[in-house]
Amino acid sequence: MLLYLAHHGAAVSPTEDPQRPLSSLGRTQVDRLSGEAAQRKVRPDVIWHSGKLRARQTAEAYWRACNPLAEFSAARWMQPGDPPRIADRLLGETRNILLAGHMPHLARLLRHLIGDDDDPASSASFPFNGLVVVEQLENGWEERWRLEAATTT
Repeated sequence: MLLYLAHHGAAVSPTEDPQRPLSSLGRTQVDRLSGEAAQRKVRPDVIWHSGKLRARQTAEAYWRACNPLAEFSAARWMQPGDPPRIADRLLGETRNILLAGHMPHLARLLRHLIGDDDDPASSASFPFNGLVVVEQLENGWEERWRLEAATTT
């Protein structure tokens, strides 16, 4: 099973729009990354997002680019401050899943999956507005590759 962890693209400020949709830069970032992911044959069977607008918009870009037939929905335990409890929902899963969410949740989830819970400094290694791919093996999870987002247009 492959798990794709996608941090949402850059969002507008809460003073500009309290719902914080993707900014123009954020749309460009997720369109580029989802296109690169599709070129790398990323084809999730399931796409879950946090329910926040910017995460849903990011998930939609991956859905369109990678597999418009994938199951698509909001999921619990994906808010920025949530512990990595969504990992429990992944137990026994055989489908490839893409999670579109937020920092610091995605960084904590990645550390939890690869067995690096004791090193909070490693959260800096998750690419801001990027994508990290991990694979479930018999003895745990292992990172496979990652894509970094451009920070300017």
